[in-house]
Amino acid sequence: MTNWKLIFCSLCLISVMSASFGLEVTMSQATMEAARGDDVTLTCNFKPKIEQNELIVITWIGDADEISGEKVSFGNYYSNGKVDIGPDYQGKALIETDLTAKTSKLTLKQVTLKESRRIRCYVQIPGDIEGKTADTTFLLVQVAPSQPICKVVGTAEYGHNISLTCVSEEGSPTPTYKWERYNVQNVPQAFALKTTEKDGVLSLVNVSMETSGFYICLSSNKVGSAKCNMTLSVMPSSMNLATIGIVAGCIAGVAVLIIVIIFCCRKRKQKPKDYEMENPVVEYHDKPTLGNTEDGNTDIMAITEEGTDKACIDDLKNHYDDRRGSPDDLKDRYDDRRGSRDDLKDRYDDRRGSRDDLKYRYDDRRGSRDDLRDHYDERRGSRDDLRDRYDDRRGSRDDLRDRYDERRGSRDDLRDRYDERRGSRDDLRDRYDERRGSRDDLRDRYDDQRDSYR
Repeated sequence: MTNWKLIFCSLCLISVMSASFGLEVTMSQATMEAARGDDVTLTCNFKPKIEQNELIVITWIGDADEISGEKVSFGNYYSNGKVDIGPDYQGKALIETDLTAKTSKLTLKQVTLKESRRIRCYVQIPGDIEGKTADTTFLLVQVAPSQPICKVVGTAEYGHNISLTCVSEEGSPTPTYKWERYNVQNVPQAFALKTTEKDGVLSLVNVSMETSGFYICLSSNKVGSAKCNMTLSVMPSSMNLATIGIVAGCIAGVAVLIIVIIFCCRKRKQKPKDYEMENPVVEYHDKPTLGNTEDGNTDIMAITEEGTDKACIDDLKNHYDDRRGSPDDLKDRYDDRRGSRDDLKDRYDDRRGSRDDLKYRYDDRRGSRDDLRDHYDERRGSRDDLRDRYDDRRGSRDDLRDRYDERRGSRDDLRDRYDERRGSRDDLRDRYDERRGSRDDLRDRYDDQRDSYR
């Protein structure tokens, strides 16, 4: 009897204690893992403060993740039998609730990385707000790492600090990264002492020619792995590939320009010069006009004549030498003319056929010879007039000869005058001698007077 009373008291105490604690909500699993594309079911258990409740609301939501920072609403269940599914999960999410067993289940079909987060079950009962009203389960959707992207951050030149980055856009759980280095012979090599590696970033300090090589980054998690590779070429300062290409292009352009200029100069020097054969130029000089000069009261006529025969002979000789020095040109011309004999022969045959026409024209011209003969007689008569004019000019030469004789006679007169002046010079010399003699007399007198004073 005593034991029964003790059990009854214990039950009453438990019921009183449970009533004092209020609502209790728990998830069946704290964490759950699933591969992408699988179906997942989460179970939420709840214990209200009292057994009978008029209204119970159960809400399934996803907490904000680190990537998007947004919450996800899966749906709500109402104890009156109504279920609201979120607009993004229509046909993809299912909520099932058993009020007798006090459980609620959320089923997600073909989960993706969007559902890889902490999912919360929240129970609301009017009048029962004390206690633990919500609990969570962390759903980890496993995805193999995507193909990582390798890049070089910095300038790959001697003495610089650069970084090699390796990042996979997808991967759950978060991939881990590992860098490896190989030489040209595909032999693994160790990194320098100051090289650091963290979260897929490989930091290289004071790079040099030895830093160049083949680098591989491996991205992996427990689902799978992927890799990327790259070739690092460390160049001297300011001697990257772009600069080398520009310099090489400039040098090639200058070389091509120089070759073109040299080719044009040689072609211009080798170009033959065409010399034109010109007829010799012979200069003819007219006789100078007669000029009048005055010497005293005498008129003198001078006739001068300049000859150009010698200059003409020199020009003709030079022209003959030029033409003699080009026998090849003359030979070529002779060949061309010889080759055209056939054409001339054809033309001759054509002209031979037209002899009758020429004969008639010849008769007409023969009739006009009488007229030409009359003109000739008239011109012959004019020659007599020219001969008379020539005789008149020849007579004028006699007049000029007479004037020349008169001028020659005037020279004798000038010579006589010169002799007269020369005679007067002797008279002046005699007078000078007489005056010089008088000076001596005066000097003698002066000396005599000087002696008398002494």
